[in-house]
Amino acid sequence: MAHIVTLNPPRREDWLTQLGDVITDPDELLHILELNADKELLAGRDARRLFALRVPRAFVARMEKGNPNDPLLHQVLTSKEEFIAAPGFSTDPLEEQHSVVPGLLHKYSNRALLLVKGGCAVNCRYCFRRHFPYSDNQGSKRNWQAAISYISDHPELDEIIFSGGDPLMAKDHELDWLIGELEAIPHIKRLRIHSRLPIVIPARITETLVARLARSRLQVILVNHINHANEIDEEFRAAMVGLRQAGVTLLNQSVLLRDVNDNAQTLANLSNALFDAGVMPYYLHVLDKVQGAAHFMVSDDEARMIMRELLTLISGYMVPKLAREIGGEPSKTPLDLQLRQS
Repeated sequence: MAHIVTLNPPRREDWLTQLGDVITDPDELLHILELNADKELLAGRDARRLFALRVPRAFVARMEKGNPNDPLLHQVLTSKEEFIAAPGFSTDPLEEQHSVVPGLLHKYSNRALLLVKGGCAVNCRYCFRRHFPYSDNQGSKRNWQAAISYISDHPELDEIIFSGGDPLMAKDHELDWLIGELEAIPHIKRLRIHSRLPIVIPARITETLVARLARSRLQVILVNHINHANEIDEEFRAAMVGLRQAGVTLLNQSVLLRDVNDNAQTLANLSNALFDAGVMPYYLHVLDKVQGAAHFMVSDDEARMIMRELLTLISGYMVPKLAREIGGEPSKTPLDLQLRQS
């Protein structure tokens, strides 16, 4: 039987300890949540061979025991449906596996995306980079230096996006070095950080990190990735207060996921919880068609109907933009809300 560790309240100052305190065995996760007798859930355990299960206990603590339909659990638990080879789905749905230098993607004219670190605190089963060749794009200082040289040589760039994996897997001193290098390039104005760590382990927003962002000459934007209101707790809200005081713009992007947030009221609850935490809803993405995640798919017309109802439930400034990303396109593609004729 797997060793079970009691879920104690996490300490804010100890994010690295929380990062190491993860569950990687589906049987253990189900045992903790008192679901180890659910044969349907247990049938998906082998999918960890396709994409490793990884979920910190700090995140598991927000899941409802005894509920096989918990929306947080559904995002991270292996499923037998991941073995289905779905037509139209691929291992590289956004055509990203060709970087200009290792770890740097120049997909859009004025901004480039730096894959700071390949690892994540949590492995989301719908991740569009679950097949990405991180071994060829390692988050090393050598690769970062090559990326900085490329950025310096391309004056059309005015914004750099830290992505991954999860860029906040980098330690504070590594981020300090990277930010300093970008600050020394005159044409870089903005730094955008896309991360799931502030919601999975809010303690990652350390005083050192907040102070570094506060003194940067760059305009700093943090784009959280939160799909359901149940993910938001008091510790996350406190972390966002510190970032707001440091002058960081706080946004959120979500993915529309079957059986997680595929109804208007759930999305309204999320937008309200985000706004209460000082975070503006930014994008609601339709699912990127990555192989292994087809069971999360919500059709475009379903998405349109959900959004049309959402508009009636919340104020317009809290409605995220419905969009998809198409490989090779120069920007994200908004989805209009007009229903299509079949």
